[in-house]
Amino acid sequence: MSETFSLGRIAGIRVGVNASVLVIVLIIAGGLAFGRFPLVLPGRGAAAYVVAALAAALAFLASLLAHELAHALVARRNGVEVEGITLWLLGGVARLRGGARTPGAEFRIAGVGPLTSLVLGLLLGAGAMLARLAGADGLPVAVLEYLAGINVALAVFNLVPAAPLDGGRLLRALLWRLRGDAWSSAVTAARAGRFFGFALIALGFLQLVTGQGFGGLWLALVGLFVVNAATAEEQHAQVSGRLGGLTVGAVMSGPALVADPDLTVERFLHEVALVRRFSTYPLVDPSGALVGLVTLNRLRSVPPAARTTTRLRDVACPPAAIPVARPGEPLTELLPRMEGCSDGRAVVLDGGRVVGVVSPSDVARTLQLADLAAFDRYPSAGGGADVARVPDAGRP
Repeated sequence: MSETFSLGRIAGIRVGVNASVLVIVLIIAGGLAFGRFPLVLPGRGAAAYVVAALAAALAFLASLLAHELAHALVARRNGVEVEGITLWLLGGVARLRGGARTPGAEFRIAGVGPLTSLVLGLLLGAGAMLARLAGADGLPVAVLEYLAGINVALAVFNLVPAAPLDGGRLLRALLWRLRGDAWSSAVTAARAGRFFGFALIALGFLQLVTGQGFGGLWLALVGLFVVNAATAEEQHAQVSGRLGGLTVGAVMSGPALVADPDLTVERFLHEVALVRRFSTYPLVDPSGALVGLVTLNRLRSVPPAARTTTRLRDVACPPAAIPVARPGEPLTELLPRMEGCSDGRAVVLDGGRVVGVVSPSDVARTLQLADLAAFDRYPSAGGGADVARVPDAGRP
């Protein structure tokens, strides 16, 4: 679901499109232009059907964008940082950094998406009805009716109580409110999502073997996506539950070994990397401010012949792309940000100065210690820490 090209910003939120979205545009436009529209409104020219179908497909993408933009705006109002929105093959996704801090915030963020789609559907349906009452009966009305129906269907589908659908988020919020445990609630919603995804796959294959063709294949594809996403969410919830209550400062490696961004790669390798044998090096300017991050993977990408002329700043991950955190920040809020060009590393800042680094190995070591502690406390559990046992489960 990575962004292929950008559409700019709406209300300060970056909006992008993945190239796979062209597939859904072609599917919708083709189905309408050569199926639905000629059937309900025969006798029009092929060009008219194609134009109306393309308009409907693009308007549907705009509806998806409105759905995701509603999520993003409400998330931002509830203190959740929004990285951006991406439209792709199976719809859209609002990329949030961190999670809601309360069940109420989770409920509002999740619920506003289906509500937006439902309101759009009702408004478009009312527009089509008024147009028919006024005597209009043509392709524009058919487009309005299609968009009304698809938006209502989108709202209903997203309300299924199964993660990663919005209904799964609503289920998690309700369970969180009842149990007081964010992580076990997330695991329950994710398992419901897996069950729902497998049901969609089974239904899709049933349609395929009974000769219903493409619809069954599409349903199975959606089910496969739901299963994979729900599995990932369950794993994330289980890991986060085991790390609940830990701060970044308790996990980080420090003090960090910083480097001069103007050193050449050749000199840095011989004088620092091959001597100290760390894998991550924040770059700081003379004032101590973070200006980049290099890892052994990024240094390895520099050809040997270019190492004497290439400076560290030339191959570093830029400051804006480096995940940063404060020592007192909950570790579970940092984990979703540890991706991108930093090779999974994050830099810990205190008062603007580098004090440590969090790497995947730091997190893995902490998980191993958590398992050992859980085994010592619950020997019958076989060493696995159950998220339901974690006091003060924290925030997703």
